[in-house]
Amino acid sequence: MTKSGYTCVRHIFCWLNVILWITGCGILGVGIWLRISYEGYTNLLPQYALLSADSLAIVVGAIGVVLAFFGCCGSWFQSRCMLITYFALVVFIFMSEFLMGSVAFVFREGIGHVLKEELTNGLKHHYNITAHGPNSLVTIWDHLQSEFHCCGIRDYVDWYLIDAWPDQKWVPDSCCLPGAEHSVFAGDHCGQSGNQDLWYAKGCSDQIHMWFMQRLHIIGIVGLVVAFIQLFGLICSMLLFCTVKHKRTSHSYKSYDTN
Repeated sequence: MTKSGYTCVRHIFCWLNVILWITGCGILGVGIWLRISYEGYTNLLPQYALLSADSLAIVVGAIGVVLAFFGCCGSWFQSRCMLITYFALVVFIFMSEFLMGSVAFVFREGIGHVLKEELTNGLKHHYNITAHGPNSLVTIWDHLQSEFHCCGIRDYVDWYLIDAWPDQKWVPDSCCLPGAEHSVFAGDHCGQSGNQDLWYAKGCSDQIHMWFMQRLHIIGIVGLVVAFIQLFGLICSMLLFCTVKHKRTSHSYKSYDTN
């Protein structure tokens, strides 16, 4: 590799990791903000609170900052130890992504079933009608059902006989169709009217799945961009690792010893 080529790769690699560091700090900040502002969302899946969006954002942001540190310092100070650490971390992350993606694809039906069961468990045993704060399950479910025009997880039957109203077949008023709360058949509370024609028929899991599928191409593009950045980082770190030890003051940088 020529000296100018080495310098170019080094600068691009360094700036790439600066961008990664800024992005990692941003994601980390978003994760902390979500943890503080939307803490109640973890109650949707009480057994999988560590898989909530805030926890994942904090983990991803922290990993990005650590990777950027090793990448920038390794290229700037020409440290082989930091460069090989960066390479090992990227390989580990890439393999983890591949394994998690493969497992999720193979067991997608089982994972979907488990998630529905956990959502049902949180709804039945953690929904508290006396809690109306911004982080309460009442507010969260009202927002989800109003946003996605759905009721319950599979359907409105999921709200029947929950701990919040153990002897009643009620649903929250957020399950009501637009204008149904003012219907003469609804009474004071549409959700307590027992009239199923006034409620959304579809469950939120189907609606969220449809929303996810409609944006699958965006997820695919993001995945390709991330994979390209990881591959580019691997190539650059190995080039720098192999050449930095044998750097010469001449116009060439060699990755082998000459006698």
